[in-house]
Amino acid sequence: MNLLIRMNEDFLLSSYNYQLPQELIAQAPAVPRDSSRLLIVDSPISCVHGIFHDLADWLKPGDLLVLNNTRVIPARLYGYKATGSQIEILLLEEKLANCWLALVKPGKRFPEGAEIFFSPVNTQKSLGDFQLKAIVVGRDEATGGRILKFDLPKGETLWQFLEQYGQLPLPPYITNHESADERYQTVYAQEPGAIAAPTAGLHFTRELLTKLQHQGIEQTQITLHVGIGTFRPVEEEQITDHTMHQEWIEIGEETVSKILETKARGGRVIAVGTTATRALEGAAREAQESGKTLQAFRGTTDLFIYPGYQWQVVDGLITNFHLPGSSLLMLVSALIGRNRLLKLYQEAIALNYRFYSFGDAMLILPTARGC
Repeated sequence: MNLLIRMNEDFLLSSYNYQLPQELIAQAPAVPRDSSRLLIVDSPISCVHGIFHDLADWLKPGDLLVLNNTRVIPARLYGYKATGSQIEILLLEEKLANCWLALVKPGKRFPEGAEIFFSPVNTQKSLGDFQLKAIVVGRDEATGGRILKFDLPKGETLWQFLEQYGQLPLPPYITNHESADERYQTVYAQEPGAIAAPTAGLHFTRELLTKLQHQGIEQTQITLHVGIGTFRPVEEEQITDHTMHQEWIEIGEETVSKILETKARGGRVIAVGTTATRALEGAAREAQESGKTLQAFRGTTDLFIYPGYQWQVVDGLITNFHLPGSSLLMLVSALIGRNRLLKLYQEAIALNYRFYSFGDAMLILPTARGC
């Protein structure tokens, strides 16, 4: 009976709550990046406190780090209606050429046919006197967003105007907007398309990546364009009723080969972030339909990982400290157990770790799993 009660609690949203003092929400990243603190979970009963730049001390030659190389786009736009009332737009994804799914705020009275006009926010990248305009052409029930069609000169795309009209969409809990834009990008960010950073990767410097490589710790990259699926809150009390929004992933042949080779020689696959985790496990789910363990994949995933999940690829994880009740907290709970994770969070709070996007990090090693 106790086991059944515990399992049921793992599926309840209220079981993923904790109290965080406001002052522990990091407003700016550590400088340098790898000077952030690192909580190392190396056994089912203990943990160690360290610094991120000492990561190599906890990894082994032959381990493989999997990095998400997505790049955050200037997805937040500020505009106004013909009446002069102000509008805030968060672009989510391009559905068709110059047609984007977006969250509109305020959006309750924003019917089809409504027009939004935008002013440049970056005059240093001016493209002349062009007036950017969008028209609402539809509604998306799954997100509550709108489909916006941008009125652009023939042959041009919104991508050409984002740097001039858009801003990086920092999370709402970051109230200090003076943080440099590049600090909200990983040093290996390449593929534009995310609306939020894969924050576990923010701790890496180029020097640390080189040091790890020299010590025989290999690296490979995947792409998951972080979208609303990653950061949208779980609202259903029974978390199994939650539906994840699809996010774009791409796993290349080279990455698949490196993963299979790593496992064949007894190495460990360490995902850098929950987004890299979802990409790898999402690709593995697709491969199962072909009777394979893992194969190259390019498409979308709506995989929702929570306790009880049967892991296919990921052995260990580098991750930040996540919001209460978030799907990210549930994913990490699936790796080491909800009760254990919440106890670790309480220890981190007691020791004044910094939380969320610009906060400190946690390394979960395979020796800590199964608790």
